[in-house]
Formats: sequence, C-alpha cells, structure tokens
Amino acid sequence: MNKTLSIILIVLALGLIAYNVTLVDFENPFQGDSTIALIGILASLCAVVLLLIFIASKKIEKKLKED
Repeated sequence: MNKTLSIILIVLALGLIAYNVTLVDFENPFQGDSTIALIGILASLCAVVLLLIFIASKKIEKKLKED
C-alpha cells in the first residue's frame, strides 16, 4: 500500500467521523441511533490511528534499508 492510498483512506475516515458527528444527539448520546454514530466515530478514529502507525512503520523500514 503506497502513501497516496493511505492518505485517501485517512481522508475517508475523517469524512465518516464528520458525518457521524452530525448524527449524534448530544442531549441523549447513548440512546438509539446516537450510540451507533458514536461507535462509528470510534471505529473511524481507530482506523486513522492504525493508518498513521502504518505510515510511520513504512518510514522506519525505508530508513533502515538505506543504512
């Protein structure tokens, strides 16, 4: 997976976070569809973190191969 694809996936995950934030009812965040939206936000945040870790590991791998 190249860097461009990783960045596209991060942007898509951020878009999903923005969409799910609009679905959350902040008066009752743990009722009905708000719970599903919160789960979607957490899942998207996990995806972003994993992709950032992947990008960092590829940079480290590239630097080790150069030496």
